[in-house]
Amino acid sequence: MPVRTTARSGIRRATNTTAAGLRATAVAALAAAALVSCTQGQTDGGLRADPSAPSATASPSAGQAENADSVDNADSVDNADSVDNADQAEQAAGEATEEPTAPAEPAPELVRDAFATLQATLGETCTPGAGDCAYFLGRVTQELTELDEAMRADPKGPGHFKQPLADMKVLFGKLGKDRSTPHLEKFFTEIVSTRDGINTWMQDHPDDYR
Repeated sequence: MPVRTTARSGIRRATNTTAAGLRATAVAALAAAALVSCTQGQTDGGLRADPSAPSATASPSAGQAENADSVDNADSVDNADSVDNADQAEQAAGEATEEPTAPAEPAPELVRDAFATLQATLGETCTPGAGDCAYFLGRVTQELTELDEAMRADPKGPGHFKQPLADMKVLFGKLGKDRSTPHLEKFFTEIVSTRDGINTWMQDHPDDYR
């Protein structure tokens, strides 16, 4: 009898120990499952709690879009500046290649100024064939030419200088375009007489040379 009682007691203790271990294992498994479920619920709820909150994946896209707009705007400004610079360069090149405007011809002298230089030759003369007429005849002819231009451009009109202009026209018709000294010596008398005749006419019209 004592032996059976001891064996039964050992079996009961073993059974109780096994049952206690199984219960502890079950309780631990249930706790772990509950913890996982709670953590997932908090995670899901946190993500769904505020639908209006921007998602983490949306921010990089928005930033990239803004950066792209900034780059496009910068490119547009650079392109516009490049076009403006090109236009300015083309315009400057066009201006550089334009032919320079020819300087305006000087206006004819006033009649009184042209006559004053002609009058300065009254005390000079030369001898044809002596070799001293080159300067004298060349100067008188030049002075008469400039006086003719001045009288034609005068505000009073060429009609006011009808006689001296007619005398110079006759002289220039004889001389032609040849201004060589031998040719001028052939018309020495005509050149000198035209000069003296214009001097006499101007003396009768003091308002034209004073």
